[in-house]
Amino acid sequence: MKVDLSDLNAFVAVAQAGGFREGARASGGSASFLSEAVRRLEAQLGVRLLNRTTRRVVPTEAGKGLLERLGPALSEVESALDVVNGFRDRPAGSLRLNVPVSAARLVLPAIVPPFLAAYPDIRLEVVAEESFVDVLAAGCDAGIRYDERLEQDMIAVPIGPRVQRFATAASPDYLDRHGRPRHPSELLGHACLLGRFASGALTTPWEFERDGEVVRVEPSGPLIVRIGGATDLKVDAAISGTGIIHVFEDWLRPHLDSGALEPILEPWWQRFSGPFLYYPGRRLVPAPLRAFIDFVKASASQR
Repeated sequence: MKVDLSDLNAFVAVAQAGGFREGARASGGSASFLSEAVRRLEAQLGVRLLNRTTRRVVPTEAGKGLLERLGPALSEVESALDVVNGFRDRPAGSLRLNVPVSAARLVLPAIVPPFLAAYPDIRLEVVAEESFVDVLAAGCDAGIRYDERLEQDMIAVPIGPRVQRFATAASPDYLDRHGRPRHPSELLGHACLLGRFASGALTTPWEFERDGEVVRVEPSGPLIVRIGGATDLKVDAAISGTGIIHVFEDWLRPHLDSGALEPILEPWWQRFSGPFLYYPGRRLVPAPLRAFIDFVKASASQR
């Protein structure tokens, strides 16, 4: 029986994602194309592969059996094509990265434009979000995370600055009106601008360190924003004099340099290691991802 490879790929995308829309997002196709491909495959095989409800799409027993055998087989096909692609003068294909908003904002702008200029046949898609997802289940080739968020059994490559700091600042006007804290504990008497993770947890306590002494404070204030996408709102509020902000130094650096924000407690600013590009440790890495890894390593060696 001759079955179209694209139909098999469509079935795998939908089954792994748990829905046609989700599969379309993961595969870069359309839900209607995937739906038609799965119908065509079921008609050819003469068996239902997916049970469809208004909320979920789940494999039937036959679908589970097919998916279990197809996954490794299609991975081998993809790897074989990657080998052929490696003989091209220039790597080509798609590369999909899952990254936190902070990396999209602070790390990738210095890397992506020169990378795409060097590899015009590569199409890069960046998915920026703060929830910590399985990059493979999300249909991505690799991700960027900080070391405490790295998934197990992944290869990690340093990307971006290797040492970063949390910076604390406020507008000069706010500090003139409310005073300038000299110790982290004094933040408890100030209006502080907070963040909330996608999990619902607040970005507290704020942690400071100086000469081996670690101080943690639980500040409160008039504004809480979702980490990542709404951080710029928090920065704007700090510039407007609403309160004290505590975020990545690189996020605040332009405003610190311009004087719109004034650093406070700088001797206490805590350092932390920079992010990593991580990807599955499989035998053959897709050519676009290999090109990106090599580009990141080369860029790091030039700093």
